[in-house]
Amino acid sequence: MTKIDAADFELIEAARAAIAANYDGQNYLHTVGAAVRCVNGRVYVGVNCYSLHGVCAEQVALGTAVTNGERCFSTIVAVRGGEGGDVLPPCGNCRQMLADYCPSCMVIVGREGDYFKIRASELLPFAYKVI
Repeated sequence: MTKIDAADFELIEAARAAIAANYDGQNYLHTVGAAVRCVNGRVYVGVNCYSLHGVCAEQVALGTAVTNGERCFSTIVAVRGGEGGDVLPPCGNCRQMLADYCPSCMVIVGREGDYFKIRASELLPFAYKVI
């Protein structure tokens, strides 16, 4: 685990801005925002899209980055709520996606302002791998 720095706080704020601008707790249930920083410094954001199967905010942010040609990711974070108050750990599906797409990416986790980073591969130590 690693302490977060000023750039990581900026990433948290980017995720908070994404959900603050799109929060909808009743109709489309956009309730989570995420931000991913690429190795080149570019930041991409996303919000969850709720439906029968839905898609998580981390998946939208990472998909947006990939769509824009990015392949190298340094840090990702997700936050919950209209104010983007809580930093969320990735769900199981997101842990698998991170293990597949960017196992060395750092993930910001923690509670109530006490945040740290952990490598994505450490969040899913026995990840499924296609042989």
